[in-house]
Amino acid sequence: MERLDYFVKRLLLIFPTFLGITVLCFMLIQFVPGGPVEQAIMQMRGIGSGESSAGEGASVSVSEKQRREIESYYGFDQPVYKRYWNWLVDNKVGMQMHSYRFPNKTAWELIRERFQVSLIFGVTGLALSYLVCIPLGIVKALRHNGVFDLVSSVVVFVGYAIPPFAFGMVLKMLFSGTMDAFWDIFPIAGFHSENYTQLSLFGKIQDIFMHMCLPVLCYIIGNFAVLTLLMKNSLIEQISRDYVRTVLAKGGTFSRAVWGHAVRNALIPIATGLSGILTVMFAGSVIIEQVFEIPGMGRLSLEAIVGRDYPVFMGILALTSILGLLGNVVADFLYVIIDPRINFRKQ
Repeated sequence: MERLDYFVKRLLLIFPTFLGITVLCFMLIQFVPGGPVEQAIMQMRGIGSGESSAGEGASVSVSEKQRREIESYYGFDQPVYKRYWNWLVDNKVGMQMHSYRFPNKTAWELIRERFQVSLIFGVTGLALSYLVCIPLGIVKALRHNGVFDLVSSVVVFVGYAIPPFAFGMVLKMLFSGTMDAFWDIFPIAGFHSENYTQLSLFGKIQDIFMHMCLPVLCYIIGNFAVLTLLMKNSLIEQISRDYVRTVLAKGGTFSRAVWGHAVRNALIPIATGLSGILTVMFAGSVIIEQVFEIPGMGRLSLEAIVGRDYPVFMGILALTSILGLLGNVVADFLYVIIDPRINFRKQ
């Protein structure tokens, strides 16, 4: 009953936390210079458009009436609290607002276009990270200070030292169709080929698989060392606990003590990383998506920030905030599943 009350409270806390995050970010972007009003005025003056010379752009002026009309078009003529209310309620957390960069599309339509790509990359990268790192960490713990542990540690730390974007560029140079490529095996960029719609079902699966190989490797390398060493150190700590010695003293085998007791308790710190399982599926990695030209959520958020496309940026922020808050509740739920002794009663 106490656990149920705790999870109900955590779920209820999502709403005020979400309001706090979105209010703060909404207030900040309203006063950041270079917003849509300023950009529209600069385009009217011909600054940065490439259509007017510097002298011609400097001679064009925008009247106060034109400025007020631009502010009214973007809704900046209303008080901040009213703009936030319109964003939160009338436009359903901004999902029904039209993009500034693509006026014929709403924020949700743009997000939905990138949804599938980020979902596939995020789930695949996360699943492979845990499927590889957890067994590797267990083996390293059981063979602590052995040859395998030392050699794998070197590989892990070398991978950790390489930034994912640099690793991606090296992979493209070695295995994609560039001038310096040793083996032209994988596509150089994108999520699928231009003739994707003409391929058979098996051909489509193979095409997406070939496009995913290099980016997914870059996704994995970022968390590879952290998860592996976290699992190793956690298991070593659990093996040294009294309950493991008790199992051995009662005649239990070392394998039973490790696999039946220690491994399960060692997974508790690993569950912390799963709190971001819902956001990683959509946020992706901005730099990796830029390197491989993947049309995902990370690249969309970068384009929205650079282009001052506030409706799209706030839509992505709202979506990832809700998923992140739900992810924290999921992590607490996983703690209870892994270790039923955990309770949330106030001491």
